[in-house]
Amino acid sequence: MLLCIDCGNTNTVFSIWDGTRFLCTLRTSTEHQRTADQYYVWYSTLIAHHGIAADITDVIISSTVPRVVFNLRVFADRYFHTRPIVVGKPECLLPHQPRVDAGTQVGPDRLVNTAGAFDRHGGDLIVVDFGTATTFDVVAHDGAYVGGVIAPGVNLSLEALHMAAAALPHVDVTRPQQVIGTNTVACMQSGVFWGYIGLVRGISGKIREEYEKPMRIIGTGGLAPLFAQGDVLFDHIEDDLTMHGLTVIHAYNKENGAT
Repeated sequence: MLLCIDCGNTNTVFSIWDGTRFLCTLRTSTEHQRTADQYYVWYSTLIAHHGIAADITDVIISSTVPRVVFNLRVFADRYFHTRPIVVGKPECLLPHQPRVDAGTQVGPDRLVNTAGAFDRHGGDLIVVDFGTATTFDVVAHDGAYVGGVIAPGVNLSLEALHMAAAALPHVDVTRPQQVIGTNTVACMQSGVFWGYIGLVRGISGKIREEYEKPMRIIGTGGLAPLFAQGDVLFDHIEDDLTMHGLTVIHAYNKENGAT
């Protein structure tokens, strides 16, 4: 079985792939101090709780936090006796090479989302990922990542608003009942919710203008379903796009003898 690990700035997600489906998905906070042994105690406890007897033979890692990769490598080697594939490293093959400025290092999360989206939906796509940052990835007709946009994430914007204005409280991200708020919390929720609706619509529209071809918009990340309530923003919503992309890249490396 394949263990897919996606390490983001806020959370790290582990999913077990049996070749046809994900058996379970586990989530923990991202902490660069966490050792391989600590990962295994957490992982094995939850696997036992789910009642899964998973014989892990392969591991693939995507991480936007370089400092955690070493301990995840040790985790894979020590407990599963396998050398993990790390997306973004030279030895990891990609189904389609990105076409960006020379010397530019594309984030592993964007490469993985591109691979997953192209496998499911073909090319000419905009992938909108609601993570710590809100990213827009442009996937060409042949599956190559050709650029995109990085904007502040929703929760990051709320935190910045709270930190910069002491009188403003922490609020949950939700769809407000009306645009015009009649109290502070409602005003903040309306600003964030409808502000990001406008951001996604506006940036996607500008990308389509420059691309000069019909494009479909794929939403992913935990908040994608919430923002889909506000308008017809997405053609499809994929809650497991990153994990699916990891299985696609792993299969490509297997087929081409890179593992």
